[in-house]
Amino acid sequence: MPAACRRSSRRASTWPVCCATGPPTSARDRSCSRPGTEAGGRTLAVRPGAVPNLLSLVRVGLVPVLVVTLTRSGPEARALAGLVFLVACVTDFLDGWLARRRASTTALGQFLDPLADKLVVAAVLIMLAAQSLEPRVPAWMVVLIVVRELAVTGLRGIASTGGVLVPAQELGKYKTIFQMFAIEALLLHYRYPIPGTQLAIDFHAAGMLFLWMALVLAVWSGVDYHVRILRRVRLD
Repeated sequence: MPAACRRSSRRASTWPVCCATGPPTSARDRSCSRPGTEAGGRTLAVRPGAVPNLLSLVRVGLVPVLVVTLTRSGPEARALAGLVFLVACVTDFLDGWLARRRASTTALGQFLDPLADKLVVAAVLIMLAAQSLEPRVPAWMVVLIVVRELAVTGLRGIASTGGVLVPAQELGKYKTIFQMFAIEALLLHYRYPIPGTQLAIDFHAAGMLFLWMALVLAVWSGVDYHVRILRRVRLD
């Protein structure tokens, strides 16, 4: 093969599939030849912080779904509520993981993520306490947990506006874990037999155990957070 033909074939092989016949000769071909674009010149790139923020918005959108589901009674409705809450927990994990992995934490994300968490937790706990299904979730426990969440979130926002940043502590992370297990179990509520045995899982009893652990850690971590904020303010 002549050298000129070899050079021409090498040049043609470097163009994308949509321009495989040779160098781009039209607007469509030129847009196709640019990385990250498709025909018509539309950019395919997604901003790094868009996906985590979208997941937070999905979590906010699940709040009314949970509320409506909890207005119904029966094991099927509770199982559906448990499934919806599980989806909310998965989106919570994913948006945090993606934000850390891509180093794409944004101001909007820092606002949306905790807001979505607080809305989901507060809505579900309030609905559980308001129901007449026996045995009931004590309203005073729900009030303490919700007030703690609002107080810490409000204090964090006020402190951040003054340039005082206090990182999350391990106590708060453990509280969140126990809280998620508690809510999931309380949503399922009923006793479910274990197949092949004479045993059964009492989800309400398990949920109350986790809720007590979450309550202790919520109060402990809340007091600790307020103390650390006051220390930082005095030092500054």
